[in-house]
Amino acid sequence: MAGALLSAIVERLGSLISSEFKLTVTVKEEVQKLETKFRTIQAVLNDAEKRQLKEEAVKLWLDKLKGVSYEIDDVLDEWNTVMIKAEIEKQQKEFEEEEKAETSTAKKRKVWTITPNFNFSVPNLLQHLDIAHKIKELTEKLDEIYKERETYGFELSRPIEEVVERPKTTSYVDVSDILGRDKVKDDLVSILLGKGTEKEKCPHVISLVGTGGIGKTTLAQLAFNHHEVKDQFEKRIWVCVSEPFDQCKVAKAIIEALAGGDPKITELHSLLEKICELIGRKKFFLVFDDVWTEDYAMWKPFRDALKNCGSQGSKILVTTRKDKVAKMMESANTIKLEELSEEDCWLVFSKIAFFDKDPQQCEQLEDFGRQISKKCKGLPLAAKTLGSLLHFKKSREEWRNVLNNNLWELEDVERGLFAPLLLSYYDLSSPLKRCFSYCAIFPKDHVFYVDELVYMWTAHGFVESKGNVEVEIMAQEYFENLVIRSLFQECREYIQFGTRYKMHDIVHDFAQSITEAQHLGYTIGSQFPPSTDRSKNLRTVIFFNHGDYNMSNLVQNFSRLRVLTLQFGMELPDTIGNLIHLRYLDLYWCEERFSCGKWVLPETICNLCNLQFLRLRHVPISQPRILPQGIGKLINLRLLIGYNLVIPRGIGRLTSLRTLNGVLISDEDSKGCKLEELKILHHLRDLSLYFNKGDSPIALAPNDRRIQSNVLMLNALEPPQGLEKLRISKYVGTTMSPIWLASLTNLKELYLGHTIELMSLPPLGMNPCLESLTIVFAHRLKKVGVEFLGIESKNKKEDMKIFPNLKYLTFYGLFEWEEWIGGTRGGKEDKDCITIMPCLQKLKIHKCGKLKSLPDFLRTTPLKELEIGDCQIIKKRCRRETGEDWHNISHIPIIKLADDPEVMTWDSNYALL
Repeated sequence: MAGALLSAIVERLGSLISSEFKLTVTVKEEVQKLETKFRTIQAVLNDAEKRQLKEEAVKLWLDKLKGVSYEIDDVLDEWNTVMIKAEIEKQQKEFEEEEKAETSTAKKRKVWTITPNFNFSVPNLLQHLDIAHKIKELTEKLDEIYKERETYGFELSRPIEEVVERPKTTSYVDVSDILGRDKVKDDLVSILLGKGTEKEKCPHVISLVGTGGIGKTTLAQLAFNHHEVKDQFEKRIWVCVSEPFDQCKVAKAIIEALAGGDPKITELHSLLEKICELIGRKKFFLVFDDVWTEDYAMWKPFRDALKNCGSQGSKILVTTRKDKVAKMMESANTIKLEELSEEDCWLVFSKIAFFDKDPQQCEQLEDFGRQISKKCKGLPLAAKTLGSLLHFKKSREEWRNVLNNNLWELEDVERGLFAPLLLSYYDLSSPLKRCFSYCAIFPKDHVFYVDELVYMWTAHGFVESKGNVEVEIMAQEYFENLVIRSLFQECREYIQFGTRYKMHDIVHDFAQSITEAQHLGYTIGSQFPPSTDRSKNLRTVIFFNHGDYNMSNLVQNFSRLRVLTLQFGMELPDTIGNLIHLRYLDLYWCEERFSCGKWVLPETICNLCNLQFLRLRHVPISQPRILPQGIGKLINLRLLIGYNLVIPRGIGRLTSLRTLNGVLISDEDSKGCKLEELKILHHLRDLSLYFNKGDSPIALAPNDRRIQSNVLMLNALEPPQGLEKLRISKYVGTTMSPIWLASLTNLKELYLGHTIELMSLPPLGMNPCLESLTIVFAHRLKKVGVEFLGIESKNKKEDMKIFPNLKYLTFYGLFEWEEWIGGTRGGKEDKDCITIMPCLQKLKIHKCGKLKSLPDFLRTTPLKELEIGDCQIIKKRCRRETGEDWHNISHIPIIKLADDPEVMTWDSNYALL
């Protein structure tokens, strides 16, 4: 961890020395001294971090080094903030002068540019002297640490360069799911499918018992998703319990699994009544994963409620490490999960470690591999972790080093699991180590969204820049690397909502054992605020659920925060603007000031000149959200997302923006941003727009004036040409063919939602990069014809490809749609060779009940999956061999025909919030 921290600081020091900041000679010399000492200390950190596990003196030395490193990071940040604020003041004066000029003339707006090196004089001598003094003091502290390092005789080591091999497929990560578990899986499924008797307790409780990392959750998942189990139960519910056992939290999780959404009920009795109402005397299968509590009083209310809810044959499956838990929950069947046999453990390990390796190479490494797999002691998690580690190592020397590593000598609570995890951890680069250990701040069983971690890692500076690659893309690669190494696993119980991830509870325990004290997550029952000594050094504070916390002393308690997430009713204080180090601010269902029918943010938020990520999620969607007039001061902002955001003028100054989601487009607010400002946001890659003011029936009702206004505003939009994702919602124009659409040649994803008056689709077929297209709730659309392909007779040419890169196409809620004309049989039209959608992989059509047939060109596409739901005419025409459209789809490997498919029906913009 110290290595990762020092790497980041050395990079900042080097940048500071080489920048055009007009530092005095004294300050520049002190900064250079710091950099030299840091680079020397870095060379011994790998050895020091390993030795701290057994040598307390080394651990104390590292702790002292970390403390000084954080202080230095803060001082450098203070200096950088002084420079940024001076530049903002300069720009603000120019902006105000331009605004004045614009009121009297039609002066063209200039393009705002922010360069990384500010070329101006030091703004304040006193601030300069204060920072110089702090740097000198910290240099003296580091001198002492620098000298102490010589007494430990550390070995020099080179920093690990992260080189990630991308496997041809990620299936190797999951091949171990059933190895060695076939019989126990079949036994469990058999019990679940048993009809039971009238005398049998309802619900019937089965417990899976075994040590951590033995594979209990994996086995439960296999049973939960078994096709026969799915058919047997009308209601299936998966709940992660963990420790501590919070009755209301567990009850809410059951309701969310049954109905979706977070219930606003707070009393346990009412929550249990709601559960019974949702189950409704139907046969259910409920999984309680990772139960720890042995307190019968905690379980009894659930037992009493559930026994009266479902029909005969309902089942509850419990996974636990404790036999006492199985007895406490009155299990009718208890399955003890034993360690894998030596051979099965070897199969798990070798399937991953040797994946995609040359057979001769596998043979040369097998002797070491078998010895390493024995050290896994039959634990699938250990075998997966070590297999993932060795997958990237090719030589016998590298495998020998893992086998003979002294980390195997450590005694661990979980029977040797920490040793494999330590080996994998120390094989990571410094930035990856830091990213991984940071995840310990989240509670056990937390469902991770990749974007959430990407933004936080970036905000803390954990991610090293690499050439012209965007830092967010680098962070995503970091996460993929951790997944490949089995440190994260896909969360299958949430698969219908897209890919989510979890961290195994043993991996989470390990991450907590190596994490730093500078990050804190609050759950129900946590002490707030923590001790003064800890508060002043915190870099992260995340509230994971509602709590009666007083935010008035937020800044006083947490002055060095980089990441802050507030939730459920917490009010953002005006003093928020004093958190000068803040990079990431997430306001989830937070209370804001309600004024004149609008939700407003405090103007002081515009003082956060280092802010990079601002997330404004889940406010009452019927109300517009007013952003502060000074939003243009946030010149480092990379992401701004919310819903119904009313953005004032000055948005064009935010030239660092990559993502801008939830912007309300309206002609009613004269103070709103000018649409032409968007086109100068040259780094913008993701944009979502809303064309209505609120969701009330009156606001949604179209009229001639509103339709004409929507068309004019859409045509005036002109987003930047580098845009890759565009989402347009609530547009009420009858046509959608803005001139600028053809210029978006980098566009990869397009979402058109709730375009209720749209009578024809825009011409999109000639877009060269479009990969995903979603059309949702176009109520009046009756025909999808050749205009959708984007070609005209005069433009036709031989070997023309239409939608050349489209992979995913979705139509949902086109209630009046009758015809889809897309080409003639064989994909040829007018004797010219025209290929339509040559890369199409997945087609989804739902709630399009009047659609009469599918187009012929589908025969020539490489479709892998077709999903049709609530489309009765098409379903009949797609019946195997007898349907009229069967000849167009018979080549597709996966065809799903369902009346009530598990698909997302809400606006996809929510997924980004």
